[in-house]
Amino acid sequence: MLTPLGRLDKYAASENVFNRQMVARSLLDTLREVCDDERDCIAVLERISRLADDSEPTVRAELMEQVPHIALFCQENRPSIPYAFSKFLLPIVVRYLADQNNQVRKTSQAALLALLEQELIERFDVETKVCPVLIELTAPDSNDDVKTEAVAIMCKMAPMVGKDITERLILPRFCEMCCDCRMFHVRKVCAANFGDICSVVGQQATEEMLLPRFFQLCSDNVWGVRKACAECFMAVSCATCQEIRRTKLSALFINLISDPSRWVRQAAFQSLGPFISTFANPSSSGQYFKEESKSSEEMSVENKNRTRDQEAPEDVQVRPEDTPSDLSVSNSSVILENTLEDRAAEASGKPLGEISVPLDSSLLCTLSSESHQEAASNENDKKPGNYKPMLRPEVGTSSQDSAFLDQELYNSFHFWRTPLPEIDLDIELEQNSGGKPSPEGPGEASEDPVPSSPNITMATRKELEEMIENLEPHIDDPDVKAQVEVLSAALRASSLDVHEETINIEKRSDLQDELGINELSNCKINQEDSVPLISDAVENMDSTLHYIHSDSDLSNNSSFSPDEERRTKVQDVVPQALLDQYLSMTDPSRAQTVDTEIAKHCAYSLPGVALTLGRQNWHCLRETYETLASDMQWKVRRTLAFSIHELAVILGDQLTAADLVPIFNGFLKDLDEVRIGVLKHLHDFLKLLHIDKRREYLYQLQEFLVTDNSRNWRFRAELAEQLILLLELYSPRDVYDYLRPIALNLCADKVSSVRWISYKLVSEMVKKLHAATPPTFGVDLINELVENFGRCPKWSGRQAFVFVCQTVIEDDCLPMDQFAVHLMPHLLTLANDRVPNVRVLLAKTLRQTLLEKDYFLASASCHQEAVEQTIMALQMDRDSDVKYFASIHPASTKISEDAMSTASSTY
Repeated sequence: MLTPLGRLDKYAASENVFNRQMVARSLLDTLREVCDDERDCIAVLERISRLADDSEPTVRAELMEQVPHIALFCQENRPSIPYAFSKFLLPIVVRYLADQNNQVRKTSQAALLALLEQELIERFDVETKVCPVLIELTAPDSNDDVKTEAVAIMCKMAPMVGKDITERLILPRFCEMCCDCRMFHVRKVCAANFGDICSVVGQQATEEMLLPRFFQLCSDNVWGVRKACAECFMAVSCATCQEIRRTKLSALFINLISDPSRWVRQAAFQSLGPFISTFANPSSSGQYFKEESKSSEEMSVENKNRTRDQEAPEDVQVRPEDTPSDLSVSNSSVILENTLEDRAAEASGKPLGEISVPLDSSLLCTLSSESHQEAASNENDKKPGNYKPMLRPEVGTSSQDSAFLDQELYNSFHFWRTPLPEIDLDIELEQNSGGKPSPEGPGEASEDPVPSSPNITMATRKELEEMIENLEPHIDDPDVKAQVEVLSAALRASSLDVHEETINIEKRSDLQDELGINELSNCKINQEDSVPLISDAVENMDSTLHYIHSDSDLSNNSSFSPDEERRTKVQDVVPQALLDQYLSMTDPSRAQTVDTEIAKHCAYSLPGVALTLGRQNWHCLRETYETLASDMQWKVRRTLAFSIHELAVILGDQLTAADLVPIFNGFLKDLDEVRIGVLKHLHDFLKLLHIDKRREYLYQLQEFLVTDNSRNWRFRAELAEQLILLLELYSPRDVYDYLRPIALNLCADKVSSVRWISYKLVSEMVKKLHAATPPTFGVDLINELVENFGRCPKWSGRQAFVFVCQTVIEDDCLPMDQFAVHLMPHLLTLANDRVPNVRVLLAKTLRQTLLEKDYFLASASCHQEAVEQTIMALQMDRDSDVKYFASIHPASTKISEDAMSTASSTY
């Protein structure tokens, strides 16, 4: 009979520990009882302060567990008790952070983080009451355990309190704790949370204050600290600029990969893929799967106009991070704005004779993107995507020469010309200019920079004519027609007068002399980096310069020496040492010396690495991908199967058809654990393929009905989900011939969940086929539904027919007048079905779904009369459930809820 406050006082003063625990547990209920009276609320909060001094740790821990709930209650009732939390509760939370009992400290830490996450602590209180206490707890003379926990709390609260408080109050002490010489536990906590702190304080504070500490932690004498650094390396990298990432962090990461401790190496290899992904160019994140845009003629005219409108800049300034990593898809990438000679001067800094592409009569070649990204690696002040021609007027360049160059912005002859040998710069000149030594030795360099052009031109013309003749029989194919057009343009260009070439070469030499050797040697195009284009359909040449590797060029070319094979994997998007380490993750010796799961980590991060490198560097990853796809561990193959559709978007239709489709086909015949990865994204992958290639998979869809374990019903349910999406990819005839049998099979599945999603599939199929012209396939499908299910000797089949009709009505898959003609007569005949469950579902369908349609509400047709007579008959049914659903109007009208509500009686 006591009042709430009286009860609280009585049990709080009890000597029984359990009574005091009960008081702490019921504080929120007590507050709710007295919330109308402000004085009683304050009285309860004052008693909480006294209860916080309880000598029993379990009571204090129980009290602390209730504090977040009480704080939320106080906030909701702020008009009555505005200062309650700040005055009564927050001091208890802060004081318990240094409690002698471990359980009390843990609960107070969890409570503080929960309060911060829900923004229940005012910013002023964070600065004046929370942070000073945490800084005091991390003092050198503090208790070891308390200090370690306080550092962890500071790190975890940093993202919640924001950059300002973190930088002013937390960051200085955090930097001190990173150098704690006495306790490695503190350093380990700092290392584990280093990435979070970096992401909060931003790039400047990270580079100026945190990076020196991070370097110390990465070389700590305790392997646990180094391992924690390896695990957060990606987050630290994201908070730095590209230059530091490339020059300093890469070398630091290589040290972690070669660490003496196996655990450190294991963590480093797990973080290697994510770290490589931080080199991705943000401006190239928009990927386009097919290069379908303007023709090369339109691009040429547009480039001329753009160049005329722009002032000639003093120099090109393109940062590597601003240059798209995928030059074949980025709209802001470098395009043909000058002649090949101008591009040689501005992009690669090398004479025309040094630009080389492999000579293959059956393949078209383009330039590597390496030159574009190395063009101005030290330039940092251009905006992303701002690419301008670098031709700058010199003293020796006349206005007539400038006009000539302006008119000849693009000349197909220079682009499609036969490759010229690569000329190495003098080693001393390269050293003086800071350039890289050529991969080829001085002895391999050609001494003649300008070979005999007429002979080469004649040979090229002959080869081009042969290629065009071979393609003529297949001219009906649009892709082949596009290829023939490109080859014909190249053939016409090759007939230009040799004198024109000589003039351009002389002009290029003058330009080279004026620009100076230092500018020309900054960047070079490697002969091995230029890779021929693949497939029977040449990608549209209106895209920016890109190259796609040929399968046969690597795997079938047995004449490659080991050095040449290594050089084919050279790129300039990420430091080569990092990529080499990533490619080595498939080495069987790594599984023995580092981690048995290392191949799985490699497979998991491969799409991110591929996106970073861009499709022009796919040749670096192809062999690794094929190795992973044939790995003995099904977990590795499963990881690839779940991401192959994402990789297809990155690579584009040409590379997908050449390199991914064979692997995709292999996954289709793999274990169910691997096949489910392909199945879950079947629509995502098939929609990226050419229509002819896509149709080939119609024959294989039936195979998904067979699984290793027949009880794996989720596999069949996923197949039904994917078939709904696949309907848009195929013609009505293909849907009727290939998808219809699978759908009807799934509608008769033993598991109800599979059948329910299959009803949706069939209704969508009816919608698509009926919308086709003529709707013959739709009528045939409806007749088959009536024959196989509406007149099925099994009651479950007849019930499935009612479910399909209900779905067709709900989703408006058929116009109501067509439904009334084709399906409703057969539906109404089930009113006399001998099985009550069929009549129950029929009553629900007619009453809840059919009569809701305007067609049956507005018109007094014979169809409406037939429905009403059927419902009246069902209202007089001998089964009480049928009477109930035919007479009333329940709220639920969704098929899934209907099916679930009658699951026990129906299935």
